Amino acid sequence: METTNHPPKALKGAIVSITAYLILSILKVFFGYLYESEAVLADGFNNTTDIIASVAVYIGIRVAALPRDAEHKYGHAKMETISALIASLIMIAVGIFVFFNSLSNLIGGEYAEPNPLAAVVAFASALVMFGVYRFNLNLAKKTKSLALKAAAKDNLADAMISVGATLGVLFAYFQLPWMDTVLAIIIAGMIVRTAIQIFLDATHQLSDGFPPHLVETYEETIEQFERVKEVREIKGRHLGNHVMLDVTIAVDGDLTVDAAHELCDEIEQKLDEQHAVDSVHIHIEPI
Repeated sequence: METTNHPPKALKGAIVSITAYLILSILKVFFGYLYESEAVLADGFNNTTDIIASVAVYIGIRVAALPRDAEHKYGHAKMETISALIASLIMIAVGIFVFFNSLSNLIGGEYAEPNPLAAVVAFASALVMFGVYRFNLNLAKKTKSLALKAAAKDNLADAMISVGATLGVLFAYFQLPWMDTVLAIIIAGMIVRTAIQIFLDATHQLSDGFPPHLVETYEETIEQFERVKEVREIKGRHLGNHVMLDVTIAVDGDLTVDAAHELCDEIEQKLDEQHAVDSVHIHIEPI
């Protein structure tokens, strides 16, 4: 049993992210230079890479929606996870660049006193990105898009980074200009931390890692069927935003082929209704 993907809905989230990052990166880089705020400037550079990452997510969702072909019998759904992996690598590269650049300025004592107006730019950006985060998170839950879920995590991190940039400017206003540079370093650390989490989630799924607690949940659901005498094995994996299961169950040896087929259909329907499992392959053995 398989459900259809919803690429148009998931794509809306990627488009919203690209648009928001494009506008905010231009504004923050411009005002970061104009008002001499390293934290706002670092935040702006982070958003420029977020554009690339969001484009990667957009492409991944588009490709994942392609139909099966002769070389991809299981479809292209894993492209969503690959796009999230690419986005994480881009974020790591930028975070490292911002970290060492800001650290160099801090050690060399090269920091300016930013204009307080930079705080207004940073705080407004935080509000916008939190709104984008909520939009993408809700959309990711509806479409079960892993790439969009990763994008939402990035959106939330960006909102918090902008809050940090706001604090950096305010500290500088109270005669602590070096705090702007320190917070730029902290921002870089937050970028890398979020990117590593997205990277680990993506590699875990690409290597067919699967949460044990989900396997236990599926097993409990299958055991509710009276004709199932034993659940002998369940193997699960993610295929983009789909869950695929290989299940081995034991039944009475005198169960007819028609009855066994009917049981399999009932199990597949139950797993789909209760847990949104898209594909189930059931192997039956006699008890």
